[in-house]
Amino acid sequence: MEREFYVSVELYVSAKAAATLKKAADKRDHNARTASSSGGDATPKKVKEKTSWLGIGRSSAGAGQWRPARCKLVEEEEGCLLNIYVDDTILYRSIYMYLLNHTDIRTVHRSLFERRNCIGIFSVAGQMRGAGPTTEPLYIQFEDDEMANTWLAFLRSYAMPEVYGRWLSPEDGGLYRMWRQVDLSCIQGRNLGMTRPLADEPTLVDQDAKLDADAIDMDVYCEMFVNGTLCGRTTVKKGIGSPDWHERFVLPDLPPFENLEIVVWREKRLTKPIIIGTVVIVLVNFRRGEAVEGWFPVLHGSQASSTQAGEMRLKIRVDEEIILPYQVYAKLLRTLHSRNHLDWMRDLDTRLKTKNVNNNIMSIAIAKNVLLENIMELADREVDGTLSSHNTLFRGNTVFTKTVELYMSWYGMPFLEASVGATIRRLCTEKVAIEVDPVRLGKGPKAIERNVDLLVTWCREFWDHIYEARTQCPPELRRMFEHIRKLVESRYRIRDEQNRELPWQSVSAFCFLRFIVPAILHPHLFGLLPGLPDAPIQRSLTLIAKVVQSLANLNPNVQKEEYMRGVKEFLKDSLQAMIDYIVVVSTPDTGSKGPSMPLTSDKHERLRIMNALHQRSASAPVLHREAIPLLPYLLDIPRHLAVVTSVVVRYSRTQNMQSSRQTGGNNVNNADDRLFFDLCSRCLEVEEQALFRVSKLAAKPRRQHSEPVIFPLPRMPTQIPLPPSPSSPLKSPIRGRKLSSTTGPHARSRKSSRASSSRDPDSPTRTSPTKAVKPSLPEPRSLFQPPLPSPLPSPLVDNSDERERRARSPLVHHPRSTSTDSPLARRRVGDPLMLPTSGTSAELADDPGKRRRNIFRSILTRR
Repeated sequence: MEREFYVSVELYVSAKAAATLKKAADKRDHNARTASSSGGDATPKKVKEKTSWLGIGRSSAGAGQWRPARCKLVEEEEGCLLNIYVDDTILYRSIYMYLLNHTDIRTVHRSLFERRNCIGIFSVAGQMRGAGPTTEPLYIQFEDDEMANTWLAFLRSYAMPEVYGRWLSPEDGGLYRMWRQVDLSCIQGRNLGMTRPLADEPTLVDQDAKLDADAIDMDVYCEMFVNGTLCGRTTVKKGIGSPDWHERFVLPDLPPFENLEIVVWREKRLTKPIIIGTVVIVLVNFRRGEAVEGWFPVLHGSQASSTQAGEMRLKIRVDEEIILPYQVYAKLLRTLHSRNHLDWMRDLDTRLKTKNVNNNIMSIAIAKNVLLENIMELADREVDGTLSSHNTLFRGNTVFTKTVELYMSWYGMPFLEASVGATIRRLCTEKVAIEVDPVRLGKGPKAIERNVDLLVTWCREFWDHIYEARTQCPPELRRMFEHIRKLVESRYRIRDEQNRELPWQSVSAFCFLRFIVPAILHPHLFGLLPGLPDAPIQRSLTLIAKVVQSLANLNPNVQKEEYMRGVKEFLKDSLQAMIDYIVVVSTPDTGSKGPSMPLTSDKHERLRIMNALHQRSASAPVLHREAIPLLPYLLDIPRHLAVVTSVVVRYSRTQNMQSSRQTGGNNVNNADDRLFFDLCSRCLEVEEQALFRVSKLAAKPRRQHSEPVIFPLPRMPTQIPLPPSPSSPLKSPIRGRKLSSTTGPHARSRKSSRASSSRDPDSPTRTSPTKAVKPSLPEPRSLFQPPLPSPLPSPLVDNSDERERRARSPLVHHPRSTSTDSPLARRRVGDPLMLPTSGTSAELADDPGKRRRNIFRSILTRR
């Protein structure tokens, strides 16, 4: 029985696709004008204005447009089809969802379109049909994050996860699955546009001459491509070859790694943007699980060019994890749940000196619904009630305060946007520059007075919006603030006038000092601005943040200067409103909400989707079910546990925990050390299980292409063609740019960029078995889903024509699919490497370290 699901979205239509859609609309308009002209009222023709580069925005809006659309998901017995309609009747695109992989359906970084709640669907020919080019990425925006997350999980339930070894562990649906992420920070550039040989160092004379030539009207921005697909874009910065960005791009759920390319663009007035150069980073060889920061050369010219056009300072972290079935982590999960999760975060922070694991432990606690309880428990320890501590209460950087910051960012981002988001963007758009320091301003008293009045005006603007948004404080934050306020009241036994404001100040210490005020100071770090504000605007935000923080401290007399009397009056007038604000956000909303409103069509449709998703998950194999993220926050508990395991295993190896484990942990003395030793032991057990599964897959490779299928596959719909192996497109939606890439390690001659501070990339980079492993041959598909395209050439596709097309268009490349039913290997490997001896597992016990390295080296070097 067919089922249908609907949702209204905003659809990004590229210029090429819009031209195709416009033909039908122009034809209708022409017929309407003809009919109108026959009646005697001729409509005068409009002169089309010629476009220029000044009228085209630097964002994606210059290359396309957003249009209202409606998505219709048709669920059939043998597959699933997603139809997208524009103008209610025009079918724009039809996508065969069951032919896609999970990595083909992923969230879109906000910098690409400056829009939230966007999902990208990436496909190749045969997986999509419709108007316009069918290899372009499809970008759709949902009404809110809840709807976007729901549809992301729902669409992935029809796609194929990257699962390995399904025939070796049919009860779990496979041996393991994979997950990849790139965390890139674009910090700054230097000497951009200064071309020189890659091996030479520029002289001071050359630098000065080049800087003098390019000092005027230089706008620079960067675009990030992963495997050739545009994934992010920095803001445009003016500079003399040395712009500062400090912008971060977290790109999760990526397909198998090939290259990361940072393309540096330069714009000038009345001219077309030109490419300064490209930073090319080979992700296959990049060190996993560790942040690498350094200066990377910007290569200029062709792919084989040895000319450098400046340097980019980047900070890159590449993660690639093996994720085992949930039951493998059962003992580790019990160990984590045996104590307060914040205590584990404290131990990992002090012992491992790492910050990248806290979000994963928080996600595990949120899934168990104990995070708020853990925070309250730690708050009880933090507030000791002594008189010497009340002046510094919650002012230090402890595990508790850091966790509360993460907690507020997790639940409070919509609240923060409603409080200060629109006001910050308006101040930046109007380029408001405020300066009240006489030394910095360098002008007379009247100029200072005007700037103080301007400061007060904008402080009132900020405070009015903050106060109006107090009722939008989420219940999770209200319960936490209430516990903190009542805890301080009970511990300090507030009686005198001096300490009467302490409970309110304890709430403002989190709500303002660690949330709202930092967002005003650095809005780009909270997603309120696309990039770092200019220096004059940053100074204005700093002054406003100081005034707001003084108000939150309930201290109206902080301004001592005479010329700041306007600010002092604002603080006194707003003091009572601040107390009311703190009381509201620290009091749970228990009032009657009135009669329940009837469900809207969108909410009713979301309930239908949730029910269908639950039914599909119940009948799916284990690894397939666990690959579907949990709503409403898209949690993936096995993935979070895999990341924690990787971090702990890396530490245990450096601290020689393996030898301690063999001695039974007799050298562990206190309770905290014993608990941490237990955690390390559980993580090492997971590592051994991962090593066993990898060895099992290596010892029993998948069947050859020529072998017959062991079990009958479900019948494919007759109208659906069999495309080549699915993959993500390389085509950029902006300016029609195409990046070249390769499917083999020797097919590309382009030089890769290395950071000047990086270690030798030839050294071993994977220190844990929870890293990437790429089997070399395809495996049969589970009966749970309709089959993916066969790795054999499709009868509908002529391979000779395909080879000729690729030879004619070397700049277009589609990377290999993440599907394990298509060969991930780039070339054939010899039988000795493909078929390790059956005694591999037994030999591992004799020399674990050496055997593990050898096995992973033999498997991971497959291309």
